[in-house]
Amino acid sequence: MPKPSKREEFTTPLKLDVKDLSILRLLQQNARITVKEISDKVHLSTTPVFERIKWMEEKGVIRQYAALIDHSKVKKELMVICYVALKQHSKAAGTKFIKAIHEMDEVIECFSISGEFDFIMKVVTENMNTYYDFHVNRLGEIENIGNVQSVFVMGVVKQTLVRI
Repeated sequence: MPKPSKREEFTTPLKLDVKDLSILRLLQQNARITVKEISDKVHLSTTPVFERIKWMEEKGVIRQYAALIDHSKVKKELMVICYVALKQHSKAAGTKFIKAIHEMDEVIECFSISGEFDFIMKVVTENMNTYYDFHVNRLGEIENIGNVQSVFVMGVVKQTLVRI
């Protein structure tokens, strides 16, 4: 049987059993939970739990562990949704834009989308003045941007993780 391509390797869903899914749910609820605590809750010994977690990390199911931060408590009170359309749609132009976005700490999420715009980004800054500076002096300096539409978030109604 031929070895899967790199693309297939990343896009093909893995076969996760009930125990794997339970482990993932527990890690999503608390990334600091110990292997011992997980093993007690999923009724496996610590070694298989550790091995399953390691396997899911190696396969990219678990990409990273992170702390969810309340932006307003760290002086990042303005959240903006930015729709971005590029002038040119070549691979090189898209790659340049993506590389530039990766260098911008204000951009906390960015998605390639279909429709009138090419990308949608979630941007977090201190206030309107810092967003203006970001928009004009950082985002505005990226070559090939045709149109940017900013929508200011008034409040967060729901914010969650992918449910397993």
